[in-house]
Amino acid sequence: MKLKYPFVLIHISTVVLILAESSRPPFACDSSHPLTKSYPFCKPTLPINQRVQDLISRLTLDEKISQLVNSAPPIPRLGIPEYEWWSEALHGVAYFPGLHTGMSLNGTIQSATSFPQVILTAASFDVHLWYRIGQAVGREARAIYNAGQATGMTFWAPNINIFRDPRWGRGQETPGEDPVVTGKYAVSFVRGIQGDTFEGGKLGHHLQASACCKHFTAYDLDNWKGVNRFVFNAKVSLQDLADTYMPPFRSCIEEGKASGIMCAYNRVNGVPNCADYNLLSKTARAQWGFDGYITSDCDAVSIIHEEQGYAKLPEDAVADVLKAGMDVNCGNYLKNYTKSAVVKRKLPISEIDRALHNLFSVRMRLGLFDGNPLQQPFGKIGPDQVCSQEHQNLALEAARNSIVLLKNTYRLLPFSKAKTTSLAVIGPNANSAKTLLGNYAGIPCKTVTPLQGLQRYVKDIRYHPGCNAVNCSYALTDQAVKVAKGAEYVVLVMGLDQTQEREELDRVDLVLSPKQQNLISTLARAAKNPVVLVLLSGGPVDISFAKNDKHIGSILWAGYPGEAGGLALAEIIFGDHNPGGRLPVTWYPQSFVKVPMTDMRMRPEPSSGYPGRTYRFYQGQKVFEFGYGLSYSSYSYEFLPVAQNKVYLNHQIKSPKAELENSNALKHVPVSELGTELCSKRIPVTVRAQNHGDMAGRHPLLLFVRSAKAGKGRPEKQLVGFQSVILNAGERADVEFELSPCEHLSTVNEDGLMVIEEGSHLLSIEDKESEITVIL
Repeated sequence: MKLKYPFVLIHISTVVLILAESSRPPFACDSSHPLTKSYPFCKPTLPINQRVQDLISRLTLDEKISQLVNSAPPIPRLGIPEYEWWSEALHGVAYFPGLHTGMSLNGTIQSATSFPQVILTAASFDVHLWYRIGQAVGREARAIYNAGQATGMTFWAPNINIFRDPRWGRGQETPGEDPVVTGKYAVSFVRGIQGDTFEGGKLGHHLQASACCKHFTAYDLDNWKGVNRFVFNAKVSLQDLADTYMPPFRSCIEEGKASGIMCAYNRVNGVPNCADYNLLSKTARAQWGFDGYITSDCDAVSIIHEEQGYAKLPEDAVADVLKAGMDVNCGNYLKNYTKSAVVKRKLPISEIDRALHNLFSVRMRLGLFDGNPLQQPFGKIGPDQVCSQEHQNLALEAARNSIVLLKNTYRLLPFSKAKTTSLAVIGPNANSAKTLLGNYAGIPCKTVTPLQGLQRYVKDIRYHPGCNAVNCSYALTDQAVKVAKGAEYVVLVMGLDQTQEREELDRVDLVLSPKQQNLISTLARAAKNPVVLVLLSGGPVDISFAKNDKHIGSILWAGYPGEAGGLALAEIIFGDHNPGGRLPVTWYPQSFVKVPMTDMRMRPEPSSGYPGRTYRFYQGQKVFEFGYGLSYSSYSYEFLPVAQNKVYLNHQIKSPKAELENSNALKHVPVSELGTELCSKRIPVTVRAQNHGDMAGRHPLLLFVRSAKAGKGRPEKQLVGFQSVILNAGERADVEFELSPCEHLSTVNEDGLMVIEEGSHLLSIEDKESEITVIL
């Protein structure tokens, strides 16, 4: 069903007139209507709680129920316009013609800045960049609303699930496999899009736009070998929940102050996420202080009865989710069955009121009940903010700083701008604007494909697609070889696209299609010089064949680099930018596909051959490691002496009985038993970094910690901090990190409790280490 723009709704029986024209955003509490203005819920000077209570008290039961779905209809007698809860802004404001979402790009504004897909942006390891992207997306969203092209300002982004398995089709939407990176991404993006400062804490009650952290929780399988996300029961240990799946959501809520959460389709240990009171109400709201709204994923309520069989009747499913703490249903199940659930006494009206309180509170925080939004704090954000030069430059910067150089034998790259006479650009992704964007994309301001970007540097360029598509079902090898032989250098732009990995489509292999791989190898052998291989993909690919092929001199991973991705690649290939991205996920070998995707365990089990998952626990061969990335410069690192390299816990323990001893004879103490003095303490760690190359470069410093004693479920290592640093050629800088003993020197035990163990903990950056000792 298409969005209704413009619409004019006149309710003759009242003096209320609701207008939402193409030049005017929809809102309630129009000051030009005395009756509407007199309602307490229309008075911005009153506390939001009081305003919401007044509004709910005026609604009939049918009106209340009508507001529990994503496409909430208008309430004409109260001057309340329709509201659409579902909008998308994963890496730019998205628009899906034909779907009833809250944003339209079918008016005065017809495009929005398309930033790189999240998995690539994560490779920058730059929290300030993530914040600025969120900020730009939020401004463009508000501008589209102010222009009268939106019926909602609640965006179901970011996706902060852990990229647990490399085959997951939606891994491209996430910041990768590390909970710390994912949590920091969530905080930065949410603060940006909602209108907070980078440091946070300045937001108050006003929202520029509303962010929604999804999918809560342990959701990272879509459709794999007959198992789909609608029926999948994720069996997750307390230990893995506590140190892998839950931390990003906690950060999103406690630090990011997200105003929305989406509960996921799947079950966790038998209980549907949207019907889990312990998850939604006890954990998110009571423990973490969440005060926003909780939406289901689309049709996630219906499947609780119809596919999972968890609820015997539709009314049971409705009662289960509302009692658990969910507020709005993407879909119509609550509209269809809530009243009968009340009549059958399965659901008290108080639960409906509770949900409405959360929903209308967010709409009020967005300024939609304060009169004309154009006269409110975000009302001056106009169409000139959409696709502004500043935002387009930011999209280019994000792609530049995130692309990862995986191989550069004999310093093949960068090519000389002055001496390169001819270039062959070959591959199914070389001139595909659509592939650049990834999924959940809108209409970009403009696009620059890799071919178009390279054409800015070399006049004599020969192009050939090489295949009919990325699966190379029909390879044009002979023609492509002829093109390759005729040029001085060859750039192959290969990889995957949304036909290979996306929502509802997980991969079954980690390699490129056999015909594409054969095409790459054939062209590499035929070329005059070693070739450059560019991979576009969201998930990792086993390219061992290319890594070990002497005819392939350089490899670049560019994710799905957004509207400016082709220009960013060209700038890197010709040395106008020094690559510095680092992989946010482990690249596994093809043999990893033997591991069932349904096995949620993070930790290895050597006795059964289970290798574990992600760099924190995986014990197996890797094609490329998490955090791997080369540069045109070489860097050195050195830990400066740590002023305090011992942490004493014995006088910090609240209870003398709290000290425990495990089977490895390592004493440990629960973090909950440590005093606030220690947990608020920060240990400064300084790393000296130097650029020994001839080019300035931006690159991330990744600080890890590991216990000197391995085993017993401890991570192989754990990222505790990262910073993106710019160093000129030959420049040296001291980079400061801060360690919190309670946060960074602790691990999670099998009961899901955070504990600190005695003994040595080794900090590391690249091959340098520094020791910190915990003493009980």
